[in-house]
Amino acid sequence: MTLAIEGWFTVEPDGTHLIGTRCASCGTVAFPPRTGGCPAPDCPGESMTETRLSRRGRIWSYTVARYPPPEPFVAAEPYTPVTLAAVELAREGIVVLGQVKDLAPDELAVGMEVELTCGPLADGPLVWMWGRAS
Repeated sequence: MTLAIEGWFTVEPDGTHLIGTRCASCGTVAFPPRTGGCPAPDCPGESMTETRLSRRGRIWSYTVARYPPPEPFVAAEPYTPVTLAAVELAREGIVVLGQVKDLAPDELAVGMEVELTCGPLADGPLVWMWGRAS
């Protein structure tokens, strides 16, 4: 199993998990994970600790990419439109963008609860995706 981006998420028997970082000083959460100082402008914190993020959230916004991406990105042949959702994570309140899996655009609604899963990109590696909440 090849992950599209090492260190940003993990696929385990209990499910897919996003990996973020949390500031030791103020608790600010960042995704993707980061090193160095806290991203909060008013926080002088210098220590970010790796943490697993919520697997559930609510759709904040969504769209359909009806045109294939330009090179060097790989698109399926023939191209199939890809639905993308910006999801506000339940605990952290941050918004994470990802593809939508096994849900048609007309099944989605702002505020709908979704759950983290994974699936392959057109060229094979796995990436996190948003799916129907169980």
